[in-house]
Amino acid sequence: MSVWGKIIGGTVGFFALGGPLGALMGMAAGHLIDQTLKGKRPAVTHQGSSTDELQVAFTLAVIALVAKLAKADGRVTQDEVQALKRILPIPESASGDVGRIFNAAKESADGYESYARQIASLLGHSRAVREDLLGALLMVAHVDGHYHAAERAIINDVGRIFGFSSADMRRLEGMFAATGEAAGDPYEMLGVSAEASDRDVKAAYRKLLQENHPDRVTAQGLPDEFIEVANRKMAEINAAWDRIKKERGLN
Repeated sequence: MSVWGKIIGGTVGFFALGGPLGALMGMAAGHLIDQTLKGKRPAVTHQGSSTDELQVAFTLAVIALVAKLAKADGRVTQDEVQALKRILPIPESASGDVGRIFNAAKESADGYESYARQIASLLGHSRAVREDLLGALLMVAHVDGHYHAAERAIINDVGRIFGFSSADMRRLEGMFAATGEAAGDPYEMLGVSAEASDRDVKAAYRKLLQENHPDRVTAQGLPDEFIEVANRKMAEINAAWDRIKKERGLN
């Protein structure tokens, strides 16, 4: 089942998540309850697996944090909306509920820190999935061609809550803010020094490929709908390795 079925269909339970993300889940659940009472939808009673809950939490966190980003720079642009829809392929049947969740997060008294802390606790086992969530935010923030200072402050704060260093954030910004030759330092993106041996650089590259393979991060909580984010990161890892190979004359 798609992540939208899990959210809108209530298959992880209406308030299974708790906390600020659970409150957003309740926005969709409340609408579902209303529709069920009117006989427009069947009642759903079972709870989902922990993987289902992680995927729902990831999706809700992206919606909530993008809403806070939109509020931070003063307005939601059409480019940002289209970027969110590209990262989050939203079916027409779910668009109304997603809009309610987005607006509720934007106006909520809960700050972005509350959403970030909850998702950090839920995804603490998976660094790659936390990176992909930050990647989704960076992709939206850069889509209008200007990375606003307020957006940068929020994303860096979220990264700090997620346990990432300043160097980690520079690496992620290099991955998700640009592509190809305009991207960040290839060694920084692979997490190694420019003085590292060929063997060590290649080992770091292979380790990143293994840790960030889309199949693996999906199993750890990344919904299938976010595969573009995972693929973007894999592409940038490969591009960094290709640049290093060319620079060092490696096969």
